[in-house]
Amino acid sequence: MFGVLFPSRSFPMDASSFTQMDTTHWVLDMNYFVGEAYDQVKEICIFLLNEFSLPPDKALAVYVQSPGSPFQYCGAVQRACPSAVLPLLWPNPGSGQMQIMAPNSNPLTAKIGLSVEDVISLPSLNVGQQHRVEALALKVGENLFNFMQSFCTVDANKLVVPMDILDRWFKKFQDKTKRDPDYIRNFLL
Repeated sequence: MFGVLFPSRSFPMDASSFTQMDTTHWVLDMNYFVGEAYDQVKEICIFLLNEFSLPPDKALAVYVQSPGSPFQYCGAVQRACPSAVLPLLWPNPGSGQMQIMAPNSNPLTAKIGLSVEDVISLPSLNVGQQHRVEALALKVGENLFNFMQSFCTVDANKLVVPMDILDRWFKKFQDKTKRDPDYIRNFLL
């Protein structure tokens, strides 16, 4: 029905690499696959093996689960979009996020879950990309705040910064990205 590949980490694997829980759910134990370094696996390439893998109104949803946390949705593939590279945004271990896939489950290992679901019931096929953009924006904002804070003075409970602070920060940010093409990508690591 499907295949997966972890870029720079694995050869293509089919459904037989997963434990099939029932006719519509599969789980891959990441601790068995990569040990405790599961959070270093940042992406999954998932693909349907043929056009008959799923009915047109169904999708194969991808979820991740850190030890002690519930499953978190990453994205999906369907007949209209039969393959995707999805970012794996692992929840913090033991985090109290909303339960999505397996209620009353607090695993001791990290897992990737796959589930056949109705396309219309899924939040978005690009939710992982949206989370990645939000995380990047947060890190860039944090970088700006830290830069501005080093030039601040306090005047009557107000922070005062030089007028050209944004220009100076942006120039420094551009210089770093020109010198190191992975600079922005490292914000997400």
